[in-house]
Amino acid sequence: MADDFPRVGQVIDYHYLWKWQDARGETEGRKRRPSCVVVVAIDRNGKHHLFLLPITSKEPAAGRQAVLIPETEARRAKLDTRFPLWVIVDEVNYDILETSYTLDDRSPRGQFSPAFSDQIVLAFKAIRDTRTLRVSKRT
Repeated sequence: MADDFPRVGQVIDYHYLWKWQDARGETEGRKRRPSCVVVVAIDRNGKHHLFLLPITSKEPAAGRQAVLIPETEARRAKLDTRFPLWVIVDEVNYDILETSYTLDDRSPRGQFSPAFSDQIVLAFKAIRDTRTLRVSKRT
């Protein structure tokens, strides 16, 4: 595991479980996909509570909230730059680092800049504050 993991703005490969899959009773993400760490909270026992946002190349459907990733940020995060990518901000996976069965590779593939990370966090918080955030618990 990287010494600086987890940090907001880091991009990891994660078996992301979409909320529609969770609602159908699925417990495993169907494939590893780049995901962005958006919140890291450390509890009094020292456990890291992670909130992870999916990154997708599929243009978000109408009504979904996402942030388009600029090409320079995609390169910084070591993502494919041949097509547009989005960070979906209205859906999140919640996981605990120390007990996670899905975080098998804990080395980040890359990191968004602080300015772009702030943009993602602000968009995420706006959705969270409206209480329309879709959460799949992986614990």
